[in-house]
This record gives sequence, C-alpha cells and structure tokens, in this order.
Amino acid sequence: MKHRRIWTYLFWILLTEAVGAVSALLTREGMELYKLEVVKPALSPPAIVFPIVWSILYALMGIGIARVILSARSEERSDAIQIYLLQLAVNFVWSIFFFKLRSYGGGLLVLLLLLALVIWMIFRFRRVEAPAARLQIPYVLWLAFAAYLNLGVWILNR
Repeated sequence: MKHRRIWTYLFWILLTEAVGAVSALLTREGMELYKLEVVKPALSPPAIVFPIVWSILYALMGIGIARVILSARSEERSDAIQIYLLQLAVNFVWSIFFFKLRSYGGGLLVLLLLLALVIWMIFRFRRVEAPAARLQIPYVLWLAFAAYLNLGVWILNR
C-alpha cells in the first residue's frame, strides 16, 4: 500500500511538471522575445524567478491532486479530479496565448478563467482533502500576481 502511495505522488508530480515543461518548450522562442522586447510593469521579477516559482507550484499541484486521488472514492473526489485536469489544460493554454501568439489580452482572459478554475478547484479539494486545498494557496496567489503582470504587459504593449 505504501508503494502505491509513493507511485501515485510521483506520477502526479511528474505529470504536472511535464505539462509545464512541454508548455515552456513550445513557447521558448516567445519567452525569449518577451525577455528582450516587451515592456514590463513595475514589480516584474527577474526572468529566473518564473521557472523556479512554476516548478514549485507544479510540484504542489501534483502533491495536492495525489492526495485527492488517494482519498476515498466519491462524487466530490471525481469532480475535484476533473476540475484539476481542466485547470491544468487551461494553464497550458495560457502560455500559448501569451508567449507564442503574443496575445496579451487573450492571455489575460485565459488567466482570469484559470484563476476562477483554481479557486473552484480549491473549494472542491477542500471537500475531499483539506490539506490538498491548502497546498494550492500559493498557486492562486501567484496567479493573482500573474494577472497583474499580464494586465500590465497588455496595457504597456498595445
């Protein structure tokens, strides 16, 4: 049983990190242009901060969903898993809009949708496994900050 738990955690952490890595690979050219050409709002952190923060957030997301998966089967658990997968897909799409397409307004809309989904996910996680929900608080805070940055980029680069 303990072996299953370890593999569940590893699988979900690695899957979530892989989604972030594939997104970064697909948009790396746009990320480079962003670093060099885009006017950024006040409080924009150095570029090195983003991969570090996202790696931590993806790990926390993976741990959270693993805790939910390992909880007792229920309709709430199934709902929480579906919302997790949906928000992960929207997370992936944001990078495409923002970096690849350079659609800062579209990226902002996707990011606001993502923020709403993550808040919904936190409430669903809390019904199933409260510690899993608390692990998502840094994610929602970072998304709020990212929305500020995205809005600033959109305004400053029209």
